[in-house]
Amino acid sequence: MKPVVSTHSSILSGVAIALSFGLSEMPAIAFVPEPKYTQIETYSTEIPDGEGNTDPTDIYYPVLSDSEALPIALFLQGALVDKADYANYASLVARYGFIVVVPNNERSVFNPVTEEVLTGLLPEPRQVNDTLNYFNEQNSNPAFPLAGIVDTDTLGLLGHSLGGFIGLSIIQNICPPISCPAEFTRPEAVKAGIFFGANFRLSPATDFFPPVNNDGIPTALIQGDRDSVGLPSSAEATYLQIQDPPKALITVLGANHYGITNEDNPIRDPNSPTLDQAIALGTIARWSALFLRAHLLDDADAFGYIYNSGDASDENVTVVSERQTVPEPAATFTLLIFGIIGGFVLKRRSPLS
Repeated sequence: MKPVVSTHSSILSGVAIALSFGLSEMPAIAFVPEPKYTQIETYSTEIPDGEGNTDPTDIYYPVLSDSEALPIALFLQGALVDKADYANYASLVARYGFIVVVPNNERSVFNPVTEEVLTGLLPEPRQVNDTLNYFNEQNSNPAFPLAGIVDTDTLGLLGHSLGGFIGLSIIQNICPPISCPAEFTRPEAVKAGIFFGANFRLSPATDFFPPVNNDGIPTALIQGDRDSVGLPSSAEATYLQIQDPPKALITVLGANHYGITNEDNPIRDPNSPTLDQAIALGTIARWSALFLRAHLLDDADAFGYIYNSGDASDENVTVVSERQTVPEPAATFTLLIFGIIGGFVLKRRSPLS
């Protein structure tokens, strides 16, 4: 056995001393809510809808250094907003460790208020079933770019505006008549959902917000306080009606209804944002991704950011929330040794209280 040089010996002795006293003596290293991955890939495909049609779809996923299964994050678009307008948001969320699926779903619906038929890009609940069917079929296909890395048992919902309303419907295992021409059943894979600029007001003609029976599925809303399309008061009323914690309402200060898109849309939301678009989008993506990490991956650091520290550390948001239990990951220790004459840094991740 080769002898250990003295510099390395002193480093390891220091580690042994630290361990012998327990890591309570070591200074805590604050969680930095940065993306886990630096690079992403995109893949464009067509997802069948089971009725002979297909949805053009963009898929965003991180470049992996080793083989691991990643959960799905299905994004449900806002009414008449093209999937390309969410490219920056989807790319950022993917970097936190998700396969982000952004379909274009075109259909026609009858608007009972205006008594007109509206045709265009409009999400609907069956997209969650179509997405899971697609990945279950493709995951074992060696020609599929994501073969073997899709966790088809774990899916989180994302959405914007009408897409958030549809997401809230999926979570409740219900299908509003204008959104559901066929029978719908929520897949067991749906584990959490977080939606921007959304609420669950059943009729625009009333201010009635029914209970959101989320069946124990963690549910959150992100809301721009400059939003004149999906009003902050409607998001607040919906949050109060979410029946089961964990739940959260994250308000992004200075963002309007299109803070989640690549560019602002002053025609559809005349309230100009006071927060830079890139900052607003990055904030919405970060909170979306960490909420899903907390509840899809039992990430204790992400959980702590959402329910404890994030509000204080992010000057652009305010948060109200209710939580139940905290993830209990196994304690992990990471030893980083720098150079041949360096020191040591010991990092501890411990369950949150």
